[in-house]
Amino acid sequence: MKSVSIRDLSVSFGAVQVLHDVSFDVTPGECFGLVGESGSGKSTILRCASRLTDGWDGEVRIGDASVREMPVRERCRTLQMVFQDPYGSLHPRHSIRGALEEGLRVNGISDREERMAQAMRDVGLPVSFLDRYPHQLSGGQRQRVAIARALILEPDVLFLDEPTSALDVSVQAEVLNLLVRLQREKGFTYLMVSHDLAVVDHMCDRFAIMQHGRIVEVLDREAITRGGATQPYAKELIAASLEYETAI
Repeated sequence: MKSVSIRDLSVSFGAVQVLHDVSFDVTPGECFGLVGESGSGKSTILRCASRLTDGWDGEVRIGDASVREMPVRERCRTLQMVFQDPYGSLHPRHSIRGALEEGLRVNGISDREERMAQAMRDVGLPVSFLDRYPHQLSGGQRQRVAIARALILEPDVLFLDEPTSALDVSVQAEVLNLLVRLQREKGFTYLMVSHDLAVVDHMCDRFAIMQHGRIVEVLDREAITRGGATQPYAKELIAASLEYETAI
């Protein structure tokens, strides 16, 4: 288990500043959520912290190491990301075996067959699915493969970018329960982006509410149902979410 520390993270795309001095800490083994409306900068934090996006200012540390200073292999072994779209995150012409094996091959890991088989078992899929292609799987199965691909290098930290928002409601619950079980069994640290406070309530220990590229407030999970938010926008967002949940 490793911590995640983000300090004064700022980034601009052209003339538009997307993140403004964002700072927060995630303790080892914690699930920390990032919540806010579309365009508030949640996913951009993950992309900067994982170095999928460069050109940002500030500091991101995983444990004691700066992500800027980590060699690529070390960073990949320490940090992995599960993306929002299970249909787009897997190459349609690569088998599941190919998707899982690539990271092992690039990192010079030899016991590939056993690792791939174990990763499939970890996410509740038959090992025989290794020889299937993405179009032969359901959305939920594809997202399980995406999680298996993230697990296979045995990282300390997982970034989860709306990992269930593209799935049907019943499948969402399966994937969320899978993520909870894997965290309990393997001790991952999660940094999770979501627009759904019900997901945050199910998954996260604490969460930050974002607006216009800034963190408005950091709250414990209990603040969703018991109150505790002090900032007006945070109060409004939680109240709107609870009202929506009640209405449906």
